[in-house]
Amino acid sequence: MISNQNVPVDTTPDTPQSTSAAARLKLKEKVDRAPKAELHIHIEGSLEPELIFSLAERNGITLPYSSVESLQAAYAFTSLQSFLDIYYAGASVLIHEEDFYDMTCAYVDQALDNGIIHSEIFFDPQTHTVRGVSMETMLAGIERGLAEGEKRGLSSRLILCFLRHLSEEDALRTFNQALPYFEQYAHRLIGIGLDSSELGHPPAKFARVFSQALGRKMRLVAHAGEEGPVSYIYEALDILRVERIDHGVRCLEDPQLVERLAQSRIALTVCPLSNLKLCVFDSLSDHNLKTLLEKGVAVTVNSDDPAYFGGHVNQNYRALIDALDLTEQQCYTLLRNSLEASFISDDKRQAMYRQLDHFWFS
Repeated sequence: MISNQNVPVDTTPDTPQSTSAAARLKLKEKVDRAPKAELHIHIEGSLEPELIFSLAERNGITLPYSSVESLQAAYAFTSLQSFLDIYYAGASVLIHEEDFYDMTCAYVDQALDNGIIHSEIFFDPQTHTVRGVSMETMLAGIERGLAEGEKRGLSSRLILCFLRHLSEEDALRTFNQALPYFEQYAHRLIGIGLDSSELGHPPAKFARVFSQALGRKMRLVAHAGEEGPVSYIYEALDILRVERIDHGVRCLEDPQLVERLAQSRIALTVCPLSNLKLCVFDSLSDHNLKTLLEKGVAVTVNSDDPAYFGGHVNQNYRALIDALDLTEQQCYTLLRNSLEASFISDDKRQAMYRQLDHFWFS
């Protein structure tokens, strides 16, 4: 659980007068440059269409799309599953270490452009091992890209995610295959998560593998409460023992759960543009992020799968500032929350707080 000492929480009610367009623009530009962390990014979901086609050509893979434009036109998702079908097709171009390296380097460039100083990145080994790509191949490429990013100022960690539409037995096999790499890349590979199709695949389905990871003192997260019910959030907290909830936006349906999250400072890694694209909310002005923030929940802003959902972290902040008329204090709280919820040492967190404060208040 994350400490809640000395963490400013914005509980100020909405101001009656909305921010002017000029003030919003100034705030967006400030947030663009602000030091921040990203805690919910699927590296395979950062693959832009142009890179997908480039890797497909390099690896002799024929895609079910005739052009970059036809692939982009298919991004009219109606649900999480309709997105995942295209997501897995895009990931099929990743074959060799160099492919994973190129994908990671492209994300590093975007992260640095977005002011990200720390990123905790999901990857889905089962998406690749089923195609005969080894864990060693994918991790070697990703690690090489992130090591170069480290030299350029991007601190990063990796979280191995299990595909929840597959069996727990498959997850356990994947976990056991990955154990040597948790040792080899101990500086980078720090924990496990749970993603893919949520409905019909409750967190409790993966109790054994999360228990094994907990026994090895790994960091634990899980997607819950995006399309799935509030009960999935409770299962993630009480059965899987996770330290962060990925998405979690349906928690507002249960006031006791909201109070629990606020008191414990268990963060939600919210992805607004993703929620909009996947029809979790009808419009961004309907999003409940601001309400959660005002209730003291440790909400963070993230991009999820930026190549598919319309933008990286800064585009998410910009869209929220417009749609929800966020204040400067609320934006600062979101930025600080992202650092608070990161799986880093207290010393490193304090240094990042100082970096943010120096930028924000100077």
